[in-house]
Amino acid sequence: MLDRILEITRLRIREIDPLPYIEERRRFSLEDNLRQQNNRNRIIAEIKFRSPSEGMIRHYEDPAGIASGYTDSGCCGISVLTEPEFFGGDTAFIERIRPRTAVPILRKDFIINEVQVRQTAALGADAILLIAAVLGDSLGDFIECASGYGLEALVEVHEEAEMENAISAGAQIVGINNRNLKTMKTELGTTKRLAPLAEERGLTVVCESGITGPADVKEMKDYCDGFLVGTYLMSASDPAKALEELVCA
Repeated sequence: MLDRILEITRLRIREIDPLPYIEERRRFSLEDNLRQQNNRNRIIAEIKFRSPSEGMIRHYEDPAGIASGYTDSGCCGISVLTEPEFFGGDTAFIERIRPRTAVPILRKDFIINEVQVRQTAALGADAILLIAAVLGDSLGDFIECASGYGLEALVEVHEEAEMENAISAGAQIVGINNRNLKTMKTELGTTKRLAPLAEERGLTVVCESGITGPADVKEMKDYCDGFLVGTYLMSASDPAKALEELVCA
């Protein structure tokens, strides 16, 4: 599945404007929000309408409206899927959401070319997802490129070797994906196993995938600084209310 997604992504890249206009504006720090010391759980709330593992998650509705509800319910950031073929995303979602919120926006896609990084800055995002399993030895170059455009990098890892690569490449925020991108199976134990490797280096840790309710947040909160939650929220009848329950769990 991952190979097919990357194949389609390479075709999409051909359509990207290589020199989009990047507006000067205030940037919002995802890392700072994840590090806030308060009694609320830090949740990066995601907007995605489908996925390869779940199929259709939610019928389309205005992403800006969903983002406003997330903001009102106390999210520390908003993750926006922009991959269209497999996740029902669109880069236009970020442009619609940006004027409606003052929390950091994370662009979540399969980044394999630096032109996508520049595009991300032009869209109005504050952070970008970089997948260690996809970028390999190029990860450090992409982190540096993102920083050059004023973007924070959330580096996604799933195993020990990827974590070491992320640390060596200069990652500051590490997202531990509990889902194996090759098998699509999810195990929360992945975060429990890998988090100490990042924490001992002073990195910010995000638990990704597999959160199915407040009980999971309570179980995992000692292992991470925050959570990235998509399917659970987007499949709820009221995503904003579901988010509030996680924030206060």
